[in-house]
Amino acid sequence: MKFIADFHIHSKYSRATSPQMDLENLDKWAKIKGIKVLGSGDFSHPEWFKNLREKLEPTEIGLFKLKNSDSQIRFILTAEISCIYSKKGKVRKIHLIIFAPSFEVVEKINTRLSWIGNLKADGRPILGLDVKELVKIVLNISSDCLVVPSHLMTPWFSLFGSKSGFDSIEECFEEYSKYIFAGETGLSASPEMLWRMPDGRRITLISNSDSHSPAKIGREANVFEGSELNYQSIAAAIKYKERPPVGLRLTYTIEFFPEEGKYHLDGHRFCNVKLSPQESKKYNNLCPHCGKPLTIGVLNRVEELADKPEGFKPNEAIPFKALIPLEEIIADALNISPGTKQVEEEYKNLIGKFDNELEILLNVPYRDLKSITLPEITEGIIRVREGMVYVDPGYDGVYGKIRIFQPQEIKKVKGQKTLF
Repeated sequence: MKFIADFHIHSKYSRATSPQMDLENLDKWAKIKGIKVLGSGDFSHPEWFKNLREKLEPTEIGLFKLKNSDSQIRFILTAEISCIYSKKGKVRKIHLIIFAPSFEVVEKINTRLSWIGNLKADGRPILGLDVKELVKIVLNISSDCLVVPSHLMTPWFSLFGSKSGFDSIEECFEEYSKYIFAGETGLSASPEMLWRMPDGRRITLISNSDSHSPAKIGREANVFEGSELNYQSIAAAIKYKERPPVGLRLTYTIEFFPEEGKYHLDGHRFCNVKLSPQESKKYNNLCPHCGKPLTIGVLNRVEELADKPEGFKPNEAIPFKALIPLEEIIADALNISPGTKQVEEEYKNLIGKFDNELEILLNVPYRDLKSITLPEITEGIIRVREGMVYVDPGYDGVYGKIRIFQPQEIKKVKGQKTLF
């Protein structure tokens, strides 16, 4: 049995999130995307938790599905918490994903956290709480819970963030470091970058969409393989990446090209300044236009914390595959904008023939694609699988741009076989 999981999403009760992020749409889009196990997101929000209890029913132990449906999509109870606090003379802003095995455990967590902050204010609540204290609270309620630092390298809200993070897991979590088994790569970093850091090699690296709208589900995800599907087997596969004690293992992760993330390079978006780590060093990490501090990106921060050279790969490393969303591939191949009617129609055509997006991006053979869609779209999908893309990296909150084709290539591709 092989399945794909996306553990970190948000509900319609989170800020800057689509009103379509309800359970019915999440179930529908998980199927379109090819996700078998989807995080519930936002279980700490009272209204969303009420939705979860009313509309989900238990299936395998610790997993749930929509009531009164034959859906094969499974939900696992997760939430992201934002901790903002002062430590060692610096303001820290760190996001954590919490995995919980049951509604009863979630209810106890929510009760305890409601004493600390306002859980109604946002689906991702802000608590003035040291993250090690959050780990202590959660694990004292249930040792079956899992706490995973979110988007590890993002400058503003992460464990290793340049603006408000720490230099190591131990510095952050102290005596509770031994309970941090995994971390989330985030859109601006890849496992290959994190392998260069000691803590990036120690923990399991998982990948999730952090989706705020249904169509973004699965843009990063985790591929599992084995004989067991339940909460305990998933948690064990994440905790013990090399030798899981049960019949499930994490075989690889699905990633963005990290350059597409909005904090990959250093920069200052108000001055349209984008710099490599070497260039930033030359300017003492100050914007050469206005003199204000640059936002130090993920690549620079990795260089700062790394003890291994670029390209290093640990023997026990879990592999990964970098993909581009299908809608973006279609749009690039047709040289039009995503979201247009023509892109939407071709997307529906491909999903109708091949069941789901990740199956198309990862597995459908060239000859089958060629029989269904245009040659330039087929070529685009194959090029992405091979990593043959053109990259304009993101910086300081500005998403990077990934192109598959140069404008002059499209006409050539229309009239020839794939290059691969």
